[in-house]
Amino acid sequence: MKKTLLLVGITAGLFLGSIGLSEAQQSKVRYADEQMELMNYQHALDVYKEAYAKKPTYQTARKTAIATDQLRDYAGAYAWWKTTVGYDEASQEDMVQLLRTGILSDNYSEARSIIESKGVSADSLGVTAGSIPQSARKLKLEPVEGVNSSEGDFSYIEDAGGNSYFVSDRGGSFPEKMPGLRIDGRNKIFSAEKSDYTDRSYFSVYRKDQEGNIAKVVSNVPNTMHFSDPSYASGQQQLFYSVTRSIIKVKGKSRKDTLLVQPEIYYSKVGPDGALEGFTPFAFNDSLKYAVMHPFVDEEAKRLYFASDNQDPSWGGQGGYDLYYSEYTVMGDSLSFGAPVNLGPAVNTKGNETHPFRKDNRFYFSSTGHEGLGGMDIFEANYSPTAFTGTKNMGHPINSLADDFAYREGKDKTVYLSSNRNGGQGLDDIYMAKELYKQFLARVLDCNGQIITESYLSTFRDKTQGIMVPTARNAKGELTAQLEPESDFGITISKPGYFPLTDESITTKGFEGDTVKREYRLVPIPYQLPVHVDIVYYDLDKFMIRKDAMPALDKLAELMQKYSFLDLLVASHTDSRASDEYNITLSNNRAKAVTEYLGAKGINSDRVRLEWFGESQLINDCGNGKPCNEENHQLNRRSELVLEAFPDPTKQYDIPQELKDMDFCEPEDIFEKIQEEINDIPTIYFDFDKSMLRSVHKTELERTAIMLKRMPNLMLYIEGHTDQRGDEAYNQKLSERRAQVVKDYLKTRGVEDNRLESQWFGKTRPIHDCNEVTCTPAMHQLNRR
Repeated sequence: MKKTLLLVGITAGLFLGSIGLSEAQQSKVRYADEQMELMNYQHALDVYKEAYAKKPTYQTARKTAIATDQLRDYAGAYAWWKTTVGYDEASQEDMVQLLRTGILSDNYSEARSIIESKGVSADSLGVTAGSIPQSARKLKLEPVEGVNSSEGDFSYIEDAGGNSYFVSDRGGSFPEKMPGLRIDGRNKIFSAEKSDYTDRSYFSVYRKDQEGNIAKVVSNVPNTMHFSDPSYASGQQQLFYSVTRSIIKVKGKSRKDTLLVQPEIYYSKVGPDGALEGFTPFAFNDSLKYAVMHPFVDEEAKRLYFASDNQDPSWGGQGGYDLYYSEYTVMGDSLSFGAPVNLGPAVNTKGNETHPFRKDNRFYFSSTGHEGLGGMDIFEANYSPTAFTGTKNMGHPINSLADDFAYREGKDKTVYLSSNRNGGQGLDDIYMAKELYKQFLARVLDCNGQIITESYLSTFRDKTQGIMVPTARNAKGELTAQLEPESDFGITISKPGYFPLTDESITTKGFEGDTVKREYRLVPIPYQLPVHVDIVYYDLDKFMIRKDAMPALDKLAELMQKYSFLDLLVASHTDSRASDEYNITLSNNRAKAVTEYLGAKGINSDRVRLEWFGESQLINDCGNGKPCNEENHQLNRRSELVLEAFPDPTKQYDIPQELKDMDFCEPEDIFEKIQEEINDIPTIYFDFDKSMLRSVHKTELERTAIMLKRMPNLMLYIEGHTDQRGDEAYNQKLSERRAQVVKDYLKTRGVEDNRLESQWFGKTRPIHDCNEVTCTPAMHQLNRR
């Protein structure tokens, strides 16, 4: 876009005689040179081409290449630089330009070959193709339907009502022939209907309504020529824009005495029909000194961003066009603006930075000064109210080999940008880019419902495409990924010491939202969790399995065959008779006997962990030299059998299929599950009118004590009952004593009192109601418990 309009006069001379062909050709070139100085590039190019067609020379070819380059026709510029380099007079600078336009027009390899054929190393010229980085976002870029023309179209925005605005110089081209030399010198020196820069219509803003109707928006600023760069403020229903007004003639001076007029920023109220109402200039316009243009109104931050080439030191410019912001205060329909603030070296360079835009914590702009590939690329930076950091090229397909600028995001996250890349309909075209990826967001929680911030491994598979999907963690610790549309996925999340979790239900097939959300809970493996305890007893000085022990071992073997995550700990003991060394060996043999018995039932020995203690862990006061009856010695001749879930602390276990619906954050649930299958909660029976423990039931309580000591989170509930003989008050006290004797026994075995809860019910809850039927002694016995 031409930033100035200049009115000049062309001095005509009086020539006598005829003009030779060579001189006529030189006249064309001189005339085209003047047009170049006036920035009338298109007209200059047309004249250069005519001159070269009549007399090809190196100088004319070079000037044609420069003019074509100025119009950003990189394919055409490459063709003319190739012609230029074909001359013997070509310089290394010409070769540099050939390489540069070769990159921009995707002809780099050919350009290198041409230069190498002339005996010059292309690498020595310092121009390399590099590469356009791939965008982290997967976008599909396509022209905006019903907007682009055969001319230039760019800067597409949306307002709050579903209408769109864009800029175009549609309306036709006006090629200008070189005027004939006339004695009176009355040459056409200014065109009110076209831009001398391009020989096309001036830029204007157009509005597309919700029905797709396009209408030209009329600027109310007097003498508007170029009218561009719309930015809509929905809160104020105002449109900000740039205008370049017509030139100013200095009174009393010649036609050449004119003043440059720079672009300025204005804003106007937008009426219900889209017409602009009035106009207000930006406070820092100064059309005779510098340009301000490309406004973007940031309503959230109350800032107006803009580009300017003001080189006054007070503005802190970095060179070329820089980006600035001015904070504003709303005062009715007008705004009060603060001093411009330069965005600093993270954004601005010695090149040109233009077309600012902010969305959330990202700031977007176009630049020729940052490292990129193309005449102008789009960049993004991290945004905070006090700083801009981390500027990076947005990559392909946002950027191309040509000029890419005017990045915007619509309300539905659609990206709009402008580009003169190959394949467009006109010169600059407006493109839209929609996310091809769907977003994936998962919260991986611990058992307390908190997001796990430590590292874990996530394996994400695209089952439809047959590829792995990269994952990342955002600032909140959430797991993120980008998903192909219309695909099925599976994810596995694992962490040492935790059950891996797998979700095969993730899909984007038919999914119309933006983000697939999941919440997972990563649960620690309850290693060596006791789920069942039993005891087998041995005869004096023997280690063979007795018949009364076989049912317990058979039940353990059955459970171990059913559940692969269960192993058995066998802790074997002896009484105190015989020497310590002998008893160690005897307890070891008793442990081995259990292993051999289970092996005969199909249980591999590597699932049985053995411990042996000899006489070192007596459960009563039957030590060496102590008088003790055979009943108490028998309690010490034992193997404690502890069935453990997930026994190997070095192993990563999967959640067992049999327990897939269980809440593993409550390990006691596993215990209850196994107990339901065993169904052997001990019942202690009493003699008539007695509360003393029978010897046979002490083994039941020993088993219960071991379980309680190995599972510190378990509580025991004890009930005392009587039969229905005797009065209620007596039986109430008797049932209390029966509950208490069980409680006291367990306390002597090291179980804490606060883990034992007891109640007594007398004769109120019989197993058999002997008031309704005649009870046998056996029926009375079942009530005394």
